Amino acid sequence: MQQSFDFAEPNQPAQAPRVEPISLGAGRVLVGTCGYSYKDWIGPFYPERTKPGEMLPFYARRFSAVEIDSTYYRIPSSATFASMAKRTPPDFRFSVKVPGSLTHVVAQAQGVTDDARLFRENLAPLVQSGKLAAALMQFPQSFRPSTSSEAYLRELREALPGISLVAEFRSREWQRAQTLDLLAELQIAWCNVDEPQFAGLLRPSSDVVGPLGYVRLHGRNYKKWFRGDAAERYEYSYSVEELAPWTARVADIAAQACQTYVFFNNHRFGQAAGNAQTFARMLLAQISV
Repeated sequence: MQQSFDFAEPNQPAQAPRVEPISLGAGRVLVGTCGYSYKDWIGPFYPERTKPGEMLPFYARRFSAVEIDSTYYRIPSSATFASMAKRTPPDFRFSVKVPGSLTHVVAQAQGVTDDARLFRENLAPLVQSGKLAAALMQFPQSFRPSTSSEAYLRELREALPGISLVAEFRSREWQRAQTLDLLAELQIAWCNVDEPQFAGLLRPSSDVVGPLGYVRLHGRNYKKWFRGDAAERYEYSYSVEELAPWTARVADIAAQACQTYVFFNNHRFGQAAGNAQTFARMLLAQISV
């Protein structure tokens, strides 16, 4: 019987209880957001007059995991990662996006650059503290299955040894059994996504490769997905009805994985934080039935 949910979005996400890791299936599920350092979260999530340096400690009192997306644009110093580790509790986990210089078209034409080495070296404080969950490789829709793209995945795996990698594809052509086999060979996890269902984009799924389960929910802003700027694209708030199928998918993922991460990327105006808190409550309600 399908579980029904009667939840309202938290009126004040900043005051909601911390979203702790959820024991489910063979492992745990950690729910959080893609990014945390947004000015437009002040008010909806962060208290008024919150300073940038106060955001991460505050966030870590509400969630147990975060995905760092700013690394797509610039590789932080090791001191920055060390500060992140120091300002969060022992059970907190970071997923860190691989720089765009390693995942997008120009990078693929040039081959793996020194950015891979620098990225790997600077991540050391998170690795040493045990707080690095994974490194996310987000590929553009133009990155499609081919002999050269598969070879490039192998290069990236070799250039980033010793850390858990996750591959997020935007082209539906990757959504096939052969891809899962390739990722299993390379020890790279699969990223399940929720996004507008345009032709060619990935369908919702509950696939798992290896011990790590991974989900990213981008919102369903059809009007702005291709036409808006980066901020407008992710302006979206999920309804309970839209989130409900994902509780079943995440339960399916968690039954196969040791650790599962669910990150909300609909970050405009703090909507991700509210949706993440609601989703965690829904997941807890489902497993308690």
